[in-house]
Amino acid sequence: MMTMPVHSPMGEELAGKAVIVVGLARSGVAAATLLARIGARVTVADRKDERELQGVLGKLDVERVGLALGAQYERAFQHADLVVISPGVPTHAPVLDTVRRRGIRVIGELELASRFLSAPIVAVTGTNGKSTTVTLIGKFLQESGKQAFVGGNLGTAVSEAALASLDAEEQGGVGRSPYEVIVAEVSSFQLETIERFQPWIAALLNITTDHMDRYESINDYVRAKSRIFENQTATDYAVINLDDPRVAAIGRTVRARCVGFTRRQTIPPASTGGAFLDGEDLVVLLDGQRRTIASRRDIRLLGSHNVENVLAAATIGLLCSCDLDAMRRVLRSFPGLEHALELVRERNGVRFVNDSKGTNVDATVKALDSLDQPIWLIAGGKDKGGDLARLKEPIARKVKGVVLIGEAAPLIKAAIQPYDRIKQAASLQEAVRLAAEQAEAGDIVLLSPACASFDMFADYQDRGRQFKAAVSALP
Repeated sequence: MMTMPVHSPMGEELAGKAVIVVGLARSGVAAATLLARIGARVTVADRKDERELQGVLGKLDVERVGLALGAQYERAFQHADLVVISPGVPTHAPVLDTVRRRGIRVIGELELASRFLSAPIVAVTGTNGKSTTVTLIGKFLQESGKQAFVGGNLGTAVSEAALASLDAEEQGGVGRSPYEVIVAEVSSFQLETIERFQPWIAALLNITTDHMDRYESINDYVRAKSRIFENQTATDYAVINLDDPRVAAIGRTVRARCVGFTRRQTIPPASTGGAFLDGEDLVVLLDGQRRTIASRRDIRLLGSHNVENVLAAATIGLLCSCDLDAMRRVLRSFPGLEHALELVRERNGVRFVNDSKGTNVDATVKALDSLDQPIWLIAGGKDKGGDLARLKEPIARKVKGVVLIGEAAPLIKAAIQPYDRIKQAASLQEAVRLAAEQAEAGDIVLLSPACASFDMFADYQDRGRQFKAAVSALP
């Protein structure tokens, strides 16, 4: 259909330069490995000490990578030529601002990795739905017989794709890549530190209040998200949610070819084409060609919000010349991601659903609205500064009872008053037991926390797996 461009690697000559990688999460390890591979003098800096990082350090080649841990952390920055930060590191931490004042650049792992990629990049961001959409795009490509890297914020750092590309270039020459397409989930944190990151296709799914513990205002958050289009040109594509006012407004300012998707409007703008619902059919109109992707009844994914994700993914799939029958096969078989409206078990007529990935208010609202049965909601965790009052209306309308856990329990309780069918639990296991005791045949027990997990769990995956274990343990 449309020819995908091939970008030349944009990497700088970093051999022999002192590069500090800040943060030893998965992306930090991958960035350090990539930099060591090209001959940089790499030091990994983390405020945690060696004991706390014991499991991660085993993944580093400590003969090629220096360590500045715990009390040694800030000393690492004294002679840096470049600093590369992991997404979880605050962009304006005092030590980083000090480095910038000395004229030293601070970039993120995504920006670094993109300099070493020759395959075209598909980047997807948004408050919710990123992982599902990226996974669908990857499955469309793979089922169509295309070699695709799928990762980024989803799990596998983009630097892993860069390393594989360097291997391929060594074997086959400059510009050779093991991938036809790089598909990356991209967070607002990663976009804060881009310089020349230029995706061939960039998608912005939605923007709702989130991460207000990191951003001073929703406008700062919107600006970070919108940077995904910053370096695009007229030969690139911007895939825009026309039903989201903030996203639609951004779409009117981009330089790339804008393609919209909507489940509320009749048709997308005729000049650019796009994706929309025609009755029960999901339709994509591109280059004057109309293609019916699937009927809503054929899609296994739960929830009306996932219709938007499918519309976005299908648009991108066709832009990447995916086979239409292959895309239909994926949609008929793909049940969704772990921890995203995942059906765990049916017990005595009660369905238990794991939506641990619902780490913000909007995600929980969408989960509640997407389910038709009466709900027993388990929510709570570490508050991220979201508007918890937005839970009040859907809870009053759809929820038979709420079980609250974690630090945010009293905040949620206050926000949803006068709703009073509330219990509090000291643990997730107790919450599951309380909900299971109350639920009747035909009900759903839904874990959708509306909060981060870090007050009680390692991450949302840990929380979701503990929920599944507690459900499986019910007699």
